Amino acid sequence: MVSDLRSSIERAAPRRKKWPWGAGIVAVLLIAVSGFALTRGGGSGAQATGDGKPVHGGTLQFALIDYQRGPDPQWGTNYAESLIGNNITDKLTWQDPDTGEITPWLAKSWEYNKDLTEFTFHLRTDVTFSDGTPFDSAVVKANFDQYVHGDRKLGILPNGATLLPGYIETRTPDKHTAIIRFKKPLASFLQASSFTANAQPGFLSLSTLKLSAEQRTDPKKVIGTGPFVYQSWKAQVSTVLAKRKGYNWSPPALKHQGEAYLNKIVFSTIPEASVRTGSLGSGALDATLDVGTTDEKSLADQGFEIIHRAVSGTSIFFNFNSRLFPTNDIAVRKAIQLGWNREALKKTVLTDSYSVATSVLGPSVSGYADYSGSVLTYDPKKAEQLLEKAGWKRGPDGIRVKDGKKLVVKLLGINNLVVNKPAYESIQQDLKKIGIDLQLTVVPIPDYSANVAKAKTDWNITAANRSRNDPAVLNLQYSPLLGNGSYLGEDSTGIDVDEVTKTLGRLELTLDPPERKQYAKAAQDLLLDKYALVNPVYNPSQVIAQAKYVHGIIFDAQSRNHFVNAWKGNGK
Repeated sequence: MVSDLRSSIERAAPRRKKWPWGAGIVAVLLIAVSGFALTRGGGSGAQATGDGKPVHGGTLQFALIDYQRGPDPQWGTNYAESLIGNNITDKLTWQDPDTGEITPWLAKSWEYNKDLTEFTFHLRTDVTFSDGTPFDSAVVKANFDQYVHGDRKLGILPNGATLLPGYIETRTPDKHTAIIRFKKPLASFLQASSFTANAQPGFLSLSTLKLSAEQRTDPKKVIGTGPFVYQSWKAQVSTVLAKRKGYNWSPPALKHQGEAYLNKIVFSTIPEASVRTGSLGSGALDATLDVGTTDEKSLADQGFEIIHRAVSGTSIFFNFNSRLFPTNDIAVRKAIQLGWNREALKKTVLTDSYSVATSVLGPSVSGYADYSGSVLTYDPKKAEQLLEKAGWKRGPDGIRVKDGKKLVVKLLGINNLVVNKPAYESIQQDLKKIGIDLQLTVVPIPDYSANVAKAKTDWNITAANRSRNDPAVLNLQYSPLLGNGSYLGEDSTGIDVDEVTKTLGRLELTLDPPERKQYAKAAQDLLLDKYALVNPVYNPSQVIAQAKYVHGIIFDAQSRNHFVNAWKGNGK
């Protein structure tokens, strides 16, 4: 079988994608366009990146609601971990946050075969890790092998197995050529080579890859090629990064030459919103992520800049458990889609940094389609009709009952985003009016993770989102062969599981934009309309408040932040 696959690859005519390495690459600007990097109270996004000549030196004090549980970027799954990991490691490619285009980074150019089972990357020759060892094809192979397969003896999990399904091997015909091979077509791998969110493929040195999971809790031993290196890490308290000397390989799209401007970044974990905003106002902080919706205007009025970018990937979703009563009833799933007031959510909970979801895909993802005029509209009358027809009758307390069982829907959510809980509470109030008792459990990530293990049997809805600026995020999240977000199985009433698998899987078969758009639309039709497996809520954003003297913080295509361009002006 392997030899047959190899023969088909060798016969396939390669499709080449060459990129200019020097001049001519369009700069990535944080331009004020809908759904992307915007500012409020501070001018355009381009201005927010800083006017004038950057200043070298200084320490940036930056607050987060969450904390980095460990320094290994290939393992980290929360926002703090991915954000910090992006600044100590680099990727093969960079994705333009405005256009979605894949452009060079550690790879100068690449090509792929017709079957999309083999991707060849031609690497830069001047890149080194912070321990002085070279970045080459052997390192790429060692990273991908461990990233996908893990290492049981070292306690390393197969963190990349979901992102790179069907990975076979990485070939190394020479020091600066890496050929990554898959068992079946994986169109999304090109975007995955730039992926900056959870469990990201940031490259680690050979010396780090030899370490156990426990040894990698020593930040000084976690070695990357990025513009910063670890200085210290204190669990649940802070992470300190220092400038990497000699760094000179930022993505060409960023138009940055040489080392980072800042000498140091201190990421402090501050769960309380009032403490974050108070520390910003007192000058103890220069910038903070996770700005509360009620704090945006007041901070802007105080002269702070509010910058944000919508998180590309899925919306914040309610994934319905298709095998657990009562969400195994499509009438219940459709009634929840129709039974809450999106305009009220927009007016009472969201700010201009966010938007109400009109699909399970975010508007910035290629292939997004708008369902606000159909299944994702507020129609409580129709919702009640669906429930009545399905046999759900009002009980004495207003909650509907069928076969002696109440219409109680249990939701498990995360409180890591400031809008989540108030948004869910708004929906809860609306659904109660049509006879649905939505019971909320919204908890920190560790508690959420523990409960997700029991979601198949205990929870009707899991509420979260998935960051990935590619329509194949739907396959990753919902395919029964991968994430299976709706727990599809043989006992999923009225759902053709094979149809779901095939429809979502088509997103991996082509990189042709019109074809992918067609497949993305078919996937959204199936998930939202035909089987009503998901109820999209709102499009999340990462929102930063920063002092006027802070410039150049970058939002990438997954809305994670990079600080190679960041600097502090006005003598700060």
